[in-house]
Amino acid sequence: MKAVGFTENLPAEDPRSLLDFETAVPQPGPRDLLVRVAAVSVNPVDTKVRRSRKAEGGTPVVLGWDAAGTVESAGSEVTLFRPGDEVFFAGDLTRPGTNAEYVLVDERIVGRKPRTLSFAEAAALPLTSITAWESLFDRFRIPLGKARSGDAILIVGAAGGVGSIAVQLARRLTGLTVIGTASRQETRDWVRTLGAHAVIDHAKPLSEQLAEAGHPAVRYILSLTHTDRHWDEIVKSLAPQGEVCLIDDPASLDVMKLKRKAGALHLELMFTRSLFQTPDMIRQHELLDEVADLVDEGLLRTTANAVYGRIDAATLRRAHAAIESGRSIGKIVLEGF
Repeated sequence: MKAVGFTENLPAEDPRSLLDFETAVPQPGPRDLLVRVAAVSVNPVDTKVRRSRKAEGGTPVVLGWDAAGTVESAGSEVTLFRPGDEVFFAGDLTRPGTNAEYVLVDERIVGRKPRTLSFAEAAALPLTSITAWESLFDRFRIPLGKARSGDAILIVGAAGGVGSIAVQLARRLTGLTVIGTASRQETRDWVRTLGAHAVIDHAKPLSEQLAEAGHPAVRYILSLTHTDRHWDEIVKSLAPQGEVCLIDDPASLDVMKLKRKAGALHLELMFTRSLFQTPDMIRQHELLDEVADLVDEGLLRTTANAVYGRIDAATLRRAHAAIESGRSIGKIVLEGF
């Protein structure tokens, strides 16, 4: 089968940073699905792993943690899917990724593909949907329902992949006032179309803009990028006994700044369940099915914003460079081999 991987940690612009190669089709274990990949999307984690993970024995590391495709075959203990089913999923950090014609994935982290979306549109959703859902409803434990509480959520970096889903989920499924941050006109417009009640500029002091918007103290702050850069303003803007959740990897944070407000700090990693084979691992299957239902009901839209072309090394290098520029909006998708 065709696949794309790397053997050296090189800049995305280097032609050797990602390589096309051929490898054997893998065989499913008891709870595995063998999925024929139709489309993938690219996430910041792809670029981080490309820059840091070491290839062993000259065998290329296959990246990719978002895909939509069709079940080709299933392991002996699979009960949730059968060959021919259309699925979408975000994969597992410990296994070869989705930048290949076929990939193995545990059925417990796979959802049914939304019927109303193409494979390319669906491939944009899994990783960001799981991350946003777990942040809002597992970490913050925000109540589902439209009852107005008077509370607000600030989403820092709302125009990116996770932010684009978090804005929609918070607006459609909760009674919170949703405030997103974006620094360019095109990204501010994007966040507004997704449903944010207000959009502020993270290139300026957050606390001053929140006060002007009528929310000087925010109950929930979801920080998706450059948390260390915004940390003082995040702490200043947090309501007493409020909660912060972050998904990025700041080099350092002075968490004691939260103590005066008795603030809670959560860290979110959507790979934790598959990394540790947690007893509730199947929850990711369930929430992806819930996301598919929301899409098919017209309550959630895909965040695919650019289809770069087919799945090959050259196209993936271009997508990695775009992600690393920090200026992408929504998700970058590739389709077909």
